[in-house]
Amino acid sequence: MKKIVVAFDSFKGSLSSREAGEAFVEGYRAVWPEVEARIFTISDGGEGLSEAVLAALGGEMVECRACDPLGRSVVARYAIVEGDVAVISLAAASGLTLLTAAERNPLIATTFGTGELILDALRRGCRRIIVGLGGSATTDGGVGMLRALGYRFYDAEGEELTSSIDILERVAKVSDVAVPQEVRDADVSVAVDVDNPLCGPRGAAAVFAPQKGADRDMVARLDAALSNFATFGDAHCGFRASECAGAGAAGGVGYAFVAFLGRRLTSGIELLLDIINFDAALSGASLVVTGEGRIDAQTLMGKAPSGVLCRAERYDVACVAVGGGVVMSEALEHSGFKAVLAATPEDMALSEAMQPTAARDNLRRVGQRVATLL
Repeated sequence: MKKIVVAFDSFKGSLSSREAGEAFVEGYRAVWPEVEARIFTISDGGEGLSEAVLAALGGEMVECRACDPLGRSVVARYAIVEGDVAVISLAAASGLTLLTAAERNPLIATTFGTGELILDALRRGCRRIIVGLGGSATTDGGVGMLRALGYRFYDAEGEELTSSIDILERVAKVSDVAVPQEVRDADVSVAVDVDNPLCGPRGAAAVFAPQKGADRDMVARLDAALSNFATFGDAHCGFRASECAGAGAAGGVGYAFVAFLGRRLTSGIELLLDIINFDAALSGASLVVTGEGRIDAQTLMGKAPSGVLCRAERYDVACVAVGGGVVMSEALEHSGFKAVLAATPEDMALSEAMQPTAARDNLRRVGQRVATLL
C-alpha cells in the first residue's frame, strides 16, 4: 500500500497545522483512495508549538493572565505535559496576532508577558520548560521577558531603565539579585525558528522588524539599539552571544536566553520532530509533504519545512513543499525539494485565499495535483 507522511505548519490566519494536513490528504485520496497517510501536527517554535507537543504526548492546556505586547492584560494558554514539563509559545503572550495592523510598533512592544508565563509554569511546579520563539510582535532583545523574571537594568547614572528601547540604547549595568532561584535552576529548552544573529543585515531588526510595523527609520534605530545592547550583553556573558545562530529569533529573545540566562538555542522543528518520533513514520514512506502559509527564502532559515526536508533526505524519501503562496528563489530551486508548489491560484486575491474555506479547497486541489504528478 502506498504510504505518505504529511506535516504542514499552520497557515497563519487560515488553517491550523492539522487542518492543512487533512485538507491535503482529502485531495490526495480523491486520486489514491487506499493511500496510507500519516498526518503530523508540527510547529517550528512559533504558534502551535504547545498544541503540537500536546497532540503527541497528551497533557493539559492551562491559562494564565499576562501582558500582551502593549502591556494590556490577556489570557494566554500553554501546555503542561508529562506532569511537570511546560511548553510555552512566546506568541501566546507576545505574538504579532495579538495586535491589529495599526497597533504594531516594535519600539514599544514588549516580551514581558512571556516572562510572566515562565514564572507561572514554575509556580505550578514545572521544572522543565520548552519555550518556542516565533511569531513575535517584538524587537526588544528579550529585555521585557528578563524584567519579568527579575532582572533590573540601569543607565550610567544608576537610574533604573524600564522601557525596552531605553534599556537597549542606554544600559550600563544589570542586576539579577531579584531573579528567583527557580528561574536559575529550571531546565529550559529554547526552540528557535530562524538562524539569524542579533544585529546587522541578517539581524532581528533588518529582517523581521518591518513585518512588525517598523519603517526604515525604526529599523535603523532598532538595529543600532540592539548593537549597543549586544556590546553590553556580550561583555556581561564573556563571549559574542550576539553572533550565535538564532540570537535574532523573536526580535532578540534568543539573545536574552543565551547572554543573560545561560541557555543554549536549538532548532524548534528539530526538537519537535524528535518529541513526536517523526523518523519512525518515514519507514516505508514513498513521499513526504510539508508546507506553510508562505514559502520563500526564509523557509530555509530554520522554518518547519526545511526541518522536515532534512529528515526526509536522511531516509532517502522524496519531499514536496506546498505553500499558500510561493516566492521562488535560487536557494529554493536547489534546496532538495522534489517540487515546490503554490496552493493558491494565481488569479485569487490573498484576502480570499486566506479564508478557511478557500484555503481548504486550494489544499485539496494541490493534493490531487501531487497525487497525479508524483
